[in-house]
Amino acid sequence: MTDNRTHQPDQNRPFSDEETSGLYRAIHERRDVRSQFLPDPIPPEVLARLLDAAHHAPSVGFMQPWDFLVIDSKAVRRAVLAIFEEENKKAAENYEGERNAQYKNLKLQGILESPVNLCITCDRSRGGTHVLGRNSIVETDLFSTCLAVQNFWLAARAEGIGVGWVSILDQEKLAKTLKLPEHVYPLAYLCLGFVSEFLAQPELEKKGWRSRLPLSDLVHGSTWGAPLTEQALEAEIRKG
Repeated sequence: MTDNRTHQPDQNRPFSDEETSGLYRAIHERRDVRSQFLPDPIPPEVLARLLDAAHHAPSVGFMQPWDFLVIDSKAVRRAVLAIFEEENKKAAENYEGERNAQYKNLKLQGILESPVNLCITCDRSRGGTHVLGRNSIVETDLFSTCLAVQNFWLAARAEGIGVGWVSILDQEKLAKTLKLPEHVYPLAYLCLGFVSEFLAQPELEKKGWRSRLPLSDLVHGSTWGAPLTEQALEAEIRKG
C-alpha cells in the first residue's frame, strides 16, 4: 500500500508528532500573566516574529483589520495605568463582603512591570463599505482581530513570553490616550515580557475565583441541549 503522504506538497503534509505536541502544549500552557513579569527586554527579532504570527490570523473577507501599537513609552503606560485604576475601583463595587476583599487582592495588570505593552486595534473601516462575508454580521471585523490576538498569544507562549490582557479600561479614554483615529477601536491592551514562571493553572483558578467548566457540560448534539449521537466522541470528551 502506497503512503500518499510522501507525495503531498510540503504545505499539505500533516504535522509531525513533535510539532503537534508543541501546538497543543502552547494552547494548554498559555496563561494570562499579571504577576510574573521579568524586566528583561524582548529581543526585536522575537517580537517581530510574534507580530508576524498575529498578522497571519484569518480574517473575514481577508480584511486584516488589525494594527499594532508597540508601547514602550513610560508616560503613555502611566496614563493607561491611571485609566485602569479608575475603572478597577468601579469594578470592585460589583462585589460585596468577602468577594469584594478577594477581588481587591487580585493582581489584574502588569502595565508598568512588563517591559513593553501592545495594543491590538481594529480598523472598522478597513476593506471599504462592502467587505466580502461581512454583510450579515458586521462584528466580524472584531472577531477577526480577536483571532490575531490569539495567534500572538500562542506564539508568545511558544517563545517563552508571557502575555496579560488588561480589559478593565475605558475604551474611549484609552483611544484618546493612544491618539487613535475615530474609526479605530482599541480591542486588546496587552502586557508582554519574559516571566519567572508560567503557572500550572490559570491564576484566577489558582486563587479560587473561578474553576474551569467541564467540557462535557458544554458540548451539545445537533441542537441545544441534545445529546451527542456519536457515543465514542462523548466517551472521549468525558475522559477529560
